[in-house]
Amino acid sequence: MFKFSHVSRVAAAMLALLAGSVLSAQAQDKVRVGVFPVASTLPLFVAIERGFFKENNIEVEMARLIGGPPNVAAMIGNQIDAAAVLVTIEGINANLKKPGVAMYISLNSQNAKYQMEQFVVRKGLEIKSLADLKGKKIMSAPGPANVTMARAALAAAGLKEGDYQLDQLDMGQHVNAMTAGTFDAGYTLEPNATVMRKNGVATTFEAGVIAKYVLGNPQANAWVGGCALTSDFIKAKPDVARRFTAAWGKAVKFINDNPAEARKHLIKNTFTPDDVVDTVPLVKFEMVNELKPADVADLQRFIDFSVKTGTLSEKVDVSKYLQKF
Repeated sequence: MFKFSHVSRVAAAMLALLAGSVLSAQAQDKVRVGVFPVASTLPLFVAIERGFFKENNIEVEMARLIGGPPNVAAMIGNQIDAAAVLVTIEGINANLKKPGVAMYISLNSQNAKYQMEQFVVRKGLEIKSLADLKGKKIMSAPGPANVTMARAALAAAGLKEGDYQLDQLDMGQHVNAMTAGTFDAGYTLEPNATVMRKNGVATTFEAGVIAKYVLGNPQANAWVGGCALTSDFIKAKPDVARRFTAAWGKAVKFINDNPAEARKHLIKNTFTPDDVVDTVPLVKFEMVNELKPADVADLQRFIDFSVKTGTLSEKVDVSKYLQKF
């Protein structure tokens, strides 16, 4: 019978270990992610292009899904494992239909400093306040959450439905629509507002709308969106979910530590041209495991407002849908 020498056994063990490492490196775990190409999706692009997912043996399979409803439908149908950015109202509403379908691992705050949603007015039209939009034609970012927030801000300014015309429009059409003068004003998201200002076709006259009108403080943390995983994915592949979250957290830290460098990843991944990328405002990115009690309270107030306005059918304890690893 053939017998291994001590040296042969060591060599064989090393070869087996090496082979296992190579196999592991080749067999990356796929995670299907719904992508809405706006500035608040930045951690995904950073994690992909800086190799943070690769370091964690994750391969991201992206599906371009514009707005919350397509992402929610894909999550409920187990067509995607994660939504790179999902409006919290729409995520919580999905959880009312299928509890645990949207478990947030990170959240994005919007306010007067960390700008995302804002009202813009086309060039040549004198608008100084939301009250001046009476009788005007307004475009809105798509989805029930965006429309609800736009209407809430207009209501706070004393305008009733019927005092204005509000139409949902695909985000990719916002700049062109404002350039063409199709609308008088718009409730839009970054980077569109920055592009409009750069092109001289519109100006921002109200930013940090949700923090100001819903939470009552322009500097409050309006946790309007974030990255969410499905609980089916978390339960089926807990280690993969944990590694995905670790890569996402590394991207969030990179953005917070190096915002100027991180902005470069908006180019080609969003509607952000090269000549405006350095001035695009960024939201505040925060991992769920770093949220303070006051942050969770702000999120709860935002969701409670959505219940009050009828966007959500019942009161929800938001802490049930914050996933820590």
